[in-house]
Amino acid sequence: MAKTKIAVLISGRGSNMQALIEAAQDEDFPAEIVLVASNNPDAAGLEIARAAGIETEVVNHREFDDRESFEEALDSTIRLYGARIVCLAGFMRILTPWFTERWRDLLINIHPSLLPAFKGLHTHERALEAGVRIHGCTVHYVRPEMDDGPIIGQAAVPVLPGDTPDTLSARVLQAEHALYAQCVALACSGKARVAGERVRLQVREFGAELLMNPHD
Repeated sequence: MAKTKIAVLISGRGSNMQALIEAAQDEDFPAEIVLVASNNPDAAGLEIARAAGIETEVVNHREFDDRESFEEALDSTIRLYGARIVCLAGFMRILTPWFTERWRDLLINIHPSLLPAFKGLHTHERALEAGVRIHGCTVHYVRPEMDDGPIIGQAAVPVLPGDTPDTLSARVLQAEHALYAQCVALACSGKARVAGERVRLQVREFGAELLMNPHD
């Protein structure tokens, strides 16, 4: 089976990157991670990737005069490795429309909320403050607007009595690891396609905890 080459972008430890690395070790997983790149030379995830035998690159945003020149260098680095899909895994840079449109429908992000609720930072604190009963995470194709774009999949977790931001975060993070690998597999196998700013899925079944555009 021909595997789709993907690049993973990180800024820190990259626990979702590690989940993708573990998923990609399965010979039936339809993606091969050909590059882990970071804007932060001290990102702990770089060593994790190297230990797994994956090529790494640092494109330090501090070495560039503006966002555009940084993104041009990042784009060139990704293309050098032949990646066809780019996955953001804790990449703490807001990408410009130039980059997001250049990788339109090929750039995937995971966000720790059930979008469109709680875009931005501090999602777990805000979910608790709002008193929601269900929280979770979303995998989506990236658009120029922050935390926006066609949704590939969502995973829901309950908000329990006595939850703190830390306990809720830990529960959501566990869901993130499973969800991201599943959604990347769908994208790389051609089973998740964008049509009219919605993702159409070609799947027969999926776990009950995974809410993947159930109205499609």
